[in-house]
Amino acid sequence: MIVKQSEHGIEGLAWFKSSYSAGDGGDCVEVAECASSVHVRDSKDTTRPGLVVDASAWTAFVGFASQ
Repeated sequence: MIVKQSEHGIEGLAWFKSSYSAGDGGDCVEVAECASSVHVRDSKDTTRPGLVVDASAWTAFVGFASQ
């Protein structure tokens, strides 16, 4: 699995939160997909750098987490 630190201030990404997230801004992450990677960041502080994960690793993680 390849994990990198996401660059600060990435432009043009469409960020999404889980539909299970509470509307009160609680502990959540946001994700944005690119062609070969997924960007993950803290929804409470979107100015902090996030992570960049290989798309296949993200798919495996989501599959494992949904079991």
